[in-house]
Amino acid sequence: MQAKKVAAGLSAVSALAITVASMQVSAVAQTRTVSIDGSSTVFPVMEAIAEEFQKSKKNQVRVTVGISGTGGGFKKFCRGETDISNGSRPILTAEIEDCKKTGVNFFELPLAFDALTVAVSPKNTALECISIADLKKIWEPAAQGKVMRWSDVNPSWPNRPLKLYGAGADSGTFDYFTEAVVGKAKSSRGDYTASEDDNVLVQGIENDVNSLGYIPFAYYAPHAAKMKALAVDWGKGQGCVKPSLENVLAGTYNPLSRPLFFYASQKASAKPEVKEFVEFALKNAVPLIKEVKYLPLPDRAYPLSLARFQKGVLGTVFGGVPEVGVSIDDLMKRESKH
Repeated sequence: MQAKKVAAGLSAVSALAITVASMQVSAVAQTRTVSIDGSSTVFPVMEAIAEEFQKSKKNQVRVTVGISGTGGGFKKFCRGETDISNGSRPILTAEIEDCKKTGVNFFELPLAFDALTVAVSPKNTALECISIADLKKIWEPAAQGKVMRWSDVNPSWPNRPLKLYGAGADSGTFDYFTEAVVGKAKSSRGDYTASEDDNVLVQGIENDVNSLGYIPFAYYAPHAAKMKALAVDWGKGQGCVKPSLENVLAGTYNPLSRPLFFYASQKASAKPEVKEFVEFALKNAVPLIKEVKYLPLPDRAYPLSLARFQKGVLGTVFGGVPEVGVSIDDLMKRESKH
């Protein structure tokens, strides 16, 4: 009799274990994923959108957001490894070709505008403004090993070491900055502290009295008390213009204002969770963009992108190059025609 009771008890335990296991498998099956990688510039916005989206889905959809840099993100995206790729510049010709080879078609979705910021230590009292011409002297390949002190750029500047901090080669910020300043994308001296993680650059600029670096405005703004943003003179009659969202909107902060994007795979967008995420982003991004100190696009931009996405309009409105000086108005004209 006792043996029968024990056997019955074991059967009940086994049944309970099977039920719990089934529930666990079911819970795993219900947790869907959206994989995102790419630009560290876009990361603060996309991370905020991902958090809000997951809350709206009661955490039944998991969104991962990486920071491989724009170029690194597109490599994964074009191999079909991610659903969405963040870009701090438009997709380039070579990347478009890579996507074609693997059959990855995409939606190009403008998200916000950034004021790429040139910053120095707040202890640097010698500079308040820097020209694009002087930035070129500092960052062009010919400067490597030669322009090593501030006075090498301008004799009136301090005779102190020049310590440089900038984006790594896989970063869209690197592509855009070199195009805007040097005149050719990816053309840069190599003897500087480079990283695709903008937080590393922020720490370097803050902690080095001889620093000069370039970072997205969203990484500068929270640290404004610990570093100094320089006004920039493009040399085209506008004079020295400070990086600010107002100056980006006015079209006066040139050539370092730029649009930010995310790209969604057509194949991945057939999955309900990816489609829902894209739609959520385009409907809810504006307050989150403001929160991280970027500039939202005009109100009409987001419904326009949403309509194109839902109609299945694929491709890019750019020529496969990191174009410099694209204004908000210009971007909207292109988007309207797309």
